[in-house]
Amino acid sequence: MTGISRRAFVAGTGAAAVAAGAGASVAVTSPVAWAEAGSGGDAHGGILADAAMVWRRLPAGWQEGPFLGNGFLGVHIYQKSGEGNVLRFMVNHSVVQDQRGQWEAAIGYSRLPIGYLTLTFAGAVTAVDWRLDLEHAELSGTVTTTQGGVRITALVLNQRDVLLVSLTPSAGEEAAAWGFTPLPSHTTRTIRRPPDYTGNPDPVVADGYVEQPMHAGGGYTTAWREARQGSRRLLAATIAYGYPASTGVEEAVRTVRHVLDGNPEAQVVAHRLWWQRFYRRSLVSVPDKKLQRFYWIQLYKMASATRENAPVVTEWGPWFPEVGNSWTNIWWNLNVQVAYPLINGSNHQELDAITTTFRKYHENLELNVRPEYRDGQSWALCHPGDRMLRPGPRYVGIPGVSPNDHTGNLTWAMHNVWLAYRHHMDAAVLKDVLHPILTRAINYYGRFLVEGADGKLHLPETRSPEYANASDATYDLSLIRWGCRTLLDTAERLRVDDPLEPRWREILARLVPYHRNEQGVMIGANVPLAESHRHYSHLLWIYPLRESLDRRSFEHWTSMRERWHGYSFAAASSMETLFGNPEEALSYLRFFIDGNVVDNCAITPNTMYREGSNFAIESPLAAAQSLLDMLIQSHGGVVEVFPAVSATWAEASVERLRAQGAFVVDAARSRGRTEWIRVRSEAGEPLKLKHGIEGPIEVRDERGRRLPYRGSDPIEIPLRRGATAVIARRGARPSEPRDVPANGSAPPWGLP
Repeated sequence: MTGISRRAFVAGTGAAAVAAGAGASVAVTSPVAWAEAGSGGDAHGGILADAAMVWRRLPAGWQEGPFLGNGFLGVHIYQKSGEGNVLRFMVNHSVVQDQRGQWEAAIGYSRLPIGYLTLTFAGAVTAVDWRLDLEHAELSGTVTTTQGGVRITALVLNQRDVLLVSLTPSAGEEAAAWGFTPLPSHTTRTIRRPPDYTGNPDPVVADGYVEQPMHAGGGYTTAWREARQGSRRLLAATIAYGYPASTGVEEAVRTVRHVLDGNPEAQVVAHRLWWQRFYRRSLVSVPDKKLQRFYWIQLYKMASATRENAPVVTEWGPWFPEVGNSWTNIWWNLNVQVAYPLINGSNHQELDAITTTFRKYHENLELNVRPEYRDGQSWALCHPGDRMLRPGPRYVGIPGVSPNDHTGNLTWAMHNVWLAYRHHMDAAVLKDVLHPILTRAINYYGRFLVEGADGKLHLPETRSPEYANASDATYDLSLIRWGCRTLLDTAERLRVDDPLEPRWREILARLVPYHRNEQGVMIGANVPLAESHRHYSHLLWIYPLRESLDRRSFEHWTSMRERWHGYSFAAASSMETLFGNPEEALSYLRFFIDGNVVDNCAITPNTMYREGSNFAIESPLAAAQSLLDMLIQSHGGVVEVFPAVSATWAEASVERLRAQGAFVVDAARSRGRTEWIRVRSEAGEPLKLKHGIEGPIEVRDERGRRLPYRGSDPIEIPLRRGATAVIARRGARPSEPRDVPANGSAPPWGLP
């Protein structure tokens, strides 16, 4: 057995990390310095160091503790009340779920709680001093007890589902010991739990592992082992899921053995290399350092919670709370849809689990439709569902027949796929995922459209999410319009003569307009927005679909905020950005991240989110997208840089942010004005740029040669695939990406 050295894991990044930082910097090389970027110092290192979360007080649970993950294995660290000499390492895995399809997904396919490792000290814990280093995705620091102390470092390996914890105890704490407590293997959801539901069998507890069988067959195993080298100790722990043929015992035990008996130092170096490269795919720096730190923590959270080959995030990501609660699988009526847009502008296609999920499991969408409508041409999507899009015996509603919920889920999810396509222009996504699935989603709607006395096509009663039933529900009508327009565009791009095109055109021409009253667009026919509504579904046509803008409808919704939740404030911020109101946009965003409590909901100290006694992660992720919306927008063939930057932000620096059309954008703001913008085209799409640069501009290519362009603001630049344009205020030159100066002070996130 080999222990891991303090040099490799606890203290130094050493030459390997320096090399990782250099190798990860994606410089734009050019023979003319005027067009170069990213060739100098590493701004990311300073930004990430500043964004580290800090704990000077003991976290008491999910909403306060440091969290680690790799899209599959998730770990939370905290101390439970009454356990003065114990730390809990709550371990969970995003693929571990039940397999009893006779019940709806939140019950029969429920994600299952696993358990927690305990680190028990000789003395009571009196103090902690922890730092969660985002750049390396590592928690390090000290635990002080009445008998001494322990230096601790922990990470979840990026490339393997393994938790590594390095301990260096002082005299008095040499006997600090590890244990494991399994949690009952049953759903924690009580809503609609059937009377014949029973939890899975009791676990089998052995030396170094706990095996948990399932009634459906297979199961999962948690294994752990500690190696010692002098005073240093290294724990490795993993979870293996074996459905249907195995409980994962052999895999779990083998994984722990291979890591500890192999070369754990090399595993840690590979882990750090991945994370350093991950962050350097883009850069965002603004003067509001609380918000800047929050943004980078959300990138860390997203990469810890999901990957393109991982399950789509549930409400909790991979971090199943010890108390469980109701959100035991994947919610598709808003939660997934608002969590993922962040990955597009921040240039992280490797986190797109949505597109991958629909590519792999699209045939299961037919299971979401009632049997009498299963013709292979009409698909829909329930919430909750499982990671393979299976709903159990729960179906999308039939318009006009109660209950009639879930009708818009699939079409809205396809908007996420469309965003992924538009930011990368990958024709395979268009051909293999978006076009065939969106076609069937619109087919499902089209079954129920009926001609009214006015000659318009109307939709019978559906459920406007979380508010009321209504005929001609605005939520559904907006998704139908977006879907038909998008299908016509995709058919043109794919150069296919789709036989359904006449039907899509007919729907667009004849679909009933949104119903309105003096307060703006209503929920649907004869159903006004009469009270506070957290779910902005009736305004999807404003954001994110961006069909049109209507200040009256927006102001009516924002006039009643007593039932708003976190994502409501994020959406309001992004809508104000569309309206061109930067101060209002920032105000909504800061109200949320400053921890204000509305309807017993608030962001938590570790940037997670609490709704009453339930926990979630999607609202903070949506809020990070709201910041990106202030810095770059792209829609309708127009890329807009710094569209809604507060007057309090005299400076800003962005690098490699991604816009629709597969444009990659660098830009800088200084002394309250945009200095320069660099745009690289990856697909050769037409570039129309709203630059916002005051006064005369220069437009040059990557070699410093003048480029032709049309217009003033926006301008149109003919830019071939792989080419770069630099747009600058006359006399300005592109500078290195940087961490701009702060306009105030704020404590770090965590429990400082």
